[in-house]
Amino acid sequence: MARETLNILIGGEAGQGLVTVGELLARCLVRSGRHLQVTQGYMSRIRGGHNTFVLRTSVHEVPAPAEGFDLVVALDPATARIHEPELKPEGLIVVDEAWGLTGGNLWAVPYKTLASGRYMNTASLGVIGALIGLGTPVLLAALEKAFGKKHPDQAAENANTLEKAYAWTRENRSDGFHLAPAQPGPTRLILNGNDAISLGAMAAGVRFCAFYPMTPATTIALNLADRAAKLGLVVEQAEDEIAAVNMAVGAAYTGLPSLVSTSGGGFALMVEGISLAAMLETPLVAAVIQRPGPATGLPTRTAQADLEYVLFSGHGEFPRAIFAPGTIDQCFHRTVQAFHLAEDSQGPVFILSDQFLSDSLRDTAPFDLASVTAVNPADRHRAALEAMGSADPSAPYQRYALTPSGISPRLLPGLSEHLVVSDSDEHTEDGHLTEDLDVARKMVEKRLKKADLIRSRIVPPDFWGDDPADLLLVGWGSTLGAMIEAGQSLRDRGRRVGVLHFSQVWPLAPEQFLVRLESAGRVVAVEGNATGQLANLIRRETGFRIDAVVLRYDGLPLTPEFILRGLEE
Repeated sequence: MARETLNILIGGEAGQGLVTVGELLARCLVRSGRHLQVTQGYMSRIRGGHNTFVLRTSVHEVPAPAEGFDLVVALDPATARIHEPELKPEGLIVVDEAWGLTGGNLWAVPYKTLASGRYMNTASLGVIGALIGLGTPVLLAALEKAFGKKHPDQAAENANTLEKAYAWTRENRSDGFHLAPAQPGPTRLILNGNDAISLGAMAAGVRFCAFYPMTPATTIALNLADRAAKLGLVVEQAEDEIAAVNMAVGAAYTGLPSLVSTSGGGFALMVEGISLAAMLETPLVAAVIQRPGPATGLPTRTAQADLEYVLFSGHGEFPRAIFAPGTIDQCFHRTVQAFHLAEDSQGPVFILSDQFLSDSLRDTAPFDLASVTAVNPADRHRAALEAMGSADPSAPYQRYALTPSGISPRLLPGLSEHLVVSDSDEHTEDGHLTEDLDVARKMVEKRLKKADLIRSRIVPPDFWGDDPADLLLVGWGSTLGAMIEAGQSLRDRGRRVGVLHFSQVWPLAPEQFLVRLESAGRVVAVEGNATGQLANLIRRETGFRIDAVVLRYDGLPLTPEFILRGLEE
């Protein structure tokens, strides 16, 4: 019987190539008209350890990862032992015949007769493809695209190995896990959250990125570096995060839209630079990709524990915005919005994601680019010059002129005859250091006025489900898919359930969501931390107390099953 959904785990040690097999399989599934979501689990080591690549695939949209596996493909004996308890009753574990493992759910494949050592992964792809009902043409096409041009000498051997493993599997295993038929539809992209953030930065016109490598944020900068020459941008790997953020502030001062990417421990070193950007009134976008802490914590796992940290980071008082995307599409569009908001408010704006979303490959429709534009500080510079046209040319340019909006005319240094003066100390309107306390008070108030612009552009939370709801699940960031699937499961049982999801967590506008909280029968916060940080923030801003919480803080992503268990408890 064909299945609509399968949950497949490929497991092994770091360095065995399970990601290569998994990514090839992902491409084949999407090109065959299926949808998918990939969850990667890996240890903080170069080789060894236990890593997993889990593909949940269906003929329908796949909103979240799930528990329990239909098929486990073990690249080492430990994978079979570790994940056998998670196997569904009708599931199958594929192992190497050479290991001598036996059992009711184990199926031994003679890999050594099907492939030489370097082509073992290709044989695994052929076995999986035959078991789940993918045709050899789509498998061979994926191999050719991945390796054909890079290693043409290996193309024939790859193809032979795959066909041999595929045929052997079809001959020796008739009861496969065939997916229900699907027809390829419109083009779908396969991206993870960091890919989408990188693309959003490119679309927004990023021209400078500085970083120090830190899992799980590093691939944002690496993606930009891959395209730097073509797009005319500079990517700099600094000696540490302090240097990275100060480089980015300097680049932004000269008119280059700038980005820094990091995680919690690296962001700790950037905080003084974030405050510098606020004092200099210089646009800066910071992508903070969360992982568990404190300190090094679990560097390759996921968490949502840095919301309060990012919200209250920096000394002194200055306005900010924090976006928390929950889908690949939101990763792209919230990043574009972050660059525009940073440019218009002349200050720091944050993108707060997490390891699960950053590493989670998903299929998605191509982004809607109709309303996407790049920021252009040069246009603002020209507008400021035109506005100054009637002023006394001998009068000093006032970089920090007091205005009703708090936004001052911004000239770029070196592009006019005006001297652009900036100072990290408190300063006068023309940028010179001051200890005049009356001026200091006015400057604090001027910077805080920018909050009005930021509030005018708040992205309202998305709502899904029944309104009013007997049960309302509230979450932010990567919890979205798991909440929706858990909510649908309860609706199928006759419950009235709603989901309220915040893709911007600061500032909050109570008029956008408070009525939903007050009209719901019961409100439950769903978060990837131990203290309910969004629930606490909502209470602070609205007075509404969310007493019930479903919290996960073991380094694993939230699943629908986890949420449902939490609701029962």
